[in-house]
Amino acid sequence: MLIDQKLGGKWRLTEDDYIEGAPELVAEIAASSAAYDLHDKKKAYRRNGIQEYIVWQILENRLDWFRLSESEYVPLEPDAEGIVKSQVMPGLWLAVSALLAGDMPEVLAVLQAGLNSPEHTEFVKRFSQ
Repeated sequence: MLIDQKLGGKWRLTEDDYIEGAPELVAEIAASSAAYDLHDKKKAYRRNGIQEYIVWQILENRLDWFRLSESEYVPLEPDAEGIVKSQVMPGLWLAVSALLAGDMPEVLAVLQAGLNSPEHTEFVKRFSQ
């Protein structure tokens, strides 16, 4: 996910239509590549300043969501309701245990609640100004 550079994002589109810079958030689904994704790729993403990194390890039925803090990735933990909330994309909420249990109606309900939240409304307003 990318935020426009004019609004604080870290990427830009070059004259020949290539993206330069880091997206704010990267999400990956990992099967056999989980070790690579959680080590080499994670280091590369950290080095390039990607603010949040999500790895859904489908074989291990596990999801890790990291936030870059002082040049290191730290896990974003679910709140009391079991929801992880993005720090760089306000309103992007994920019910991790529901996702891992395959409860897609709950996953979508939580996502919709995030999109209806005041913080998401404020986030979107930044793009329309």
